[in-house]
Amino acid sequence: MNADIKTPAWMTDRLKARSRYLWILLFLIASFFFIAVVNICSGSVAISPEEVFEVLFGRVGEETAQYRIIWQIRLPRIFLSALLGGALALSGFLLQTFFRNPIAGPYVLGISSGAKMVVALVMIYFLGRFREVSSSVLILAALFGSLMVTGFILLLSRKLRQMPILLIAGIMVGYICSAVTDFVVTFADDSDIVNLHNWSLGSFSSVGWSNVHTAFWIVSVAFLLTFLLSKPIGAFQMGEAYAQSVGVNIRLLRVAVILLSSILTACVTAFAGPISFVGIAVPFLIKKVLHTAKPIIVIPTLFLGGAVFCMLCDLIARTAFAPTELNVSTVTAVFGAPIVILIMLKKRQEY
Repeated sequence: MNADIKTPAWMTDRLKARSRYLWILLFLIASFFFIAVVNICSGSVAISPEEVFEVLFGRVGEETAQYRIIWQIRLPRIFLSALLGGALALSGFLLQTFFRNPIAGPYVLGISSGAKMVVALVMIYFLGRFREVSSSVLILAALFGSLMVTGFILLLSRKLRQMPILLIAGIMVGYICSAVTDFVVTFADDSDIVNLHNWSLGSFSSVGWSNVHTAFWIVSVAFLLTFLLSKPIGAFQMGEAYAQSVGVNIRLLRVAVILLSSILTACVTAFAGPISFVGIAVPFLIKKVLHTAKPIIVIPTLFLGGAVFCMLCDLIARTAFAPTELNVSTVTAVFGAPIVILIMLKKRQEY
């Protein structure tokens, strides 16, 4: 007797999920390289793909203008925007997991604004006395500001049980920190105001390979630690009772999640200033297209998605109104704010 052997439904669903994940990953990788090439070629000085190839493979001398533009200006900016975009997306995912809310991000909760405020104070102090400030000092200042605001939000969470009210409180804290930053920038020396103003609005300009090197190690370590926490985070998503039943130390996991999200936010703020909505929009879109929130799948994908998103926004900021350059946070807000509105409308329909 010949009988048709049918594939079980659960196996078919698993194969479809793996296929979807593979195609999305390949699409993001292809988008990454395509946007990187367009970023290298585009700008106030147009460089053809052939010239880019010759410069990257050492067929053009270091004394040429194309070599200096690509290696000293555009490549560091591309790498930094990719690293910090992935860091923002990862930070947003961790905060959304911790607060169990899809619009809990470093910018909305005021964490980025707290980091910005402390970094601005430190920058003015060091620039006024030493005329320079190291990357490590800026990162430590941003980390202190991030942890300060995060700690305050955690204290409020004990009193404010309703998440919408807690989010509003975070937004108000962010406004207070931004007001203090604006006040400080207003009374800074004229020679420091330009850099402080551009940085305070979010920008990947004026970066070098030393910034990329520092950001790479910080973000890489934070990414690796987050990925190693995939299983505990996945259990935490199922509820605290379930996580405890499978042996997860809830208190230690909470501390790790807050520290990692604060470190990632601090790194972004120290090098590029506060960048809005990436930490909300990218995790939402990635989980939507993957049809899953499983951390071991979502974490690598959303990191790559955040890199692509920020590289694209930086490309638009540089070229849309050239030679005038927009702040990258302006572009991320244009694309990210509608997604936040969509999330809020979806949550309203669920209730």
